[in-house]
Amino acid sequence: MSAAAHRTVDVVLTADAVVAERLTTAAALVIDVLRASSTMTTALAHGAACIIPVEHLDDARRRAAALGPAAVLAGERGGDPPPGFDLGNSPLEFTHDRVAGRTIVMTTSNGTRALAAARKAAAVGVAAFVNARAAAAWAERQDRDVVLVCSGELGRPSLEDHACAGWLAGLLEAGGATLTVAAGEARLLATRYAGDVGRLAADAPHARGLIEKGRADDVAACLTLDVFTVVPVRSADVDKLVSASP
Repeated sequence: MSAAAHRTVDVVLTADAVVAERLTTAAALVIDVLRASSTMTTALAHGAACIIPVEHLDDARRRAAALGPAAVLAGERGGDPPPGFDLGNSPLEFTHDRVAGRTIVMTTSNGTRALAAARKAAAVGVAAFVNARAAAAWAERQDRDVVLVCSGELGRPSLEDHACAGWLAGLLEAGGATLTVAAGEARLLATRYAGDVGRLAADAPHARGLIEKGRADDVAACLTLDVFTVVPVRSADVDKLVSASP
């Protein structure tokens, strides 16, 4: 945020805590580290044409059916792919061979809900550890206050999202932004993981739950810094996510 000491960065800890009217002049970065944000970023980095985030299962099925064979129906409930879905919510599934050039209709327990909650923001991007630096650079270019929207887990704060918000807050503060109290608290939390964000695999309850379900490789992939320079952003004219790069 060049010449932007007056720009502020705030953090909201869950999708349910978003006050939509407070976002109308801000840029929002929606965070769902485990796993929607990481998966969306991976999908676009591997050539997906766009992602249509949908809150509800039935709506997702209808949207995918209307789009026909070119669409990929993806997502999860309880961490697992719903019946009839093409892909789940594992970033490792979204390979170039599976998604390149295709439209992905995606619904998840938390991440797509947070995107819906942030819909009224002036600009909306998606952030995770895997694209943190690129996401912060995108937010800086918006030349607006930034709200870091953590998806949380079913209405509860999640440690990995909170820490990622803090990591992003630190990057934005280094660019000249001012942190609110909530963003400063998140930044302090993130310093615990400055040497190794992978330690969240042991510390975050959601990470431990995924590991117990046999998804340790997913957790490791999501807890890796700056793998991609892609930032999923909401298209200006349609409610879908497309790729933006710094």
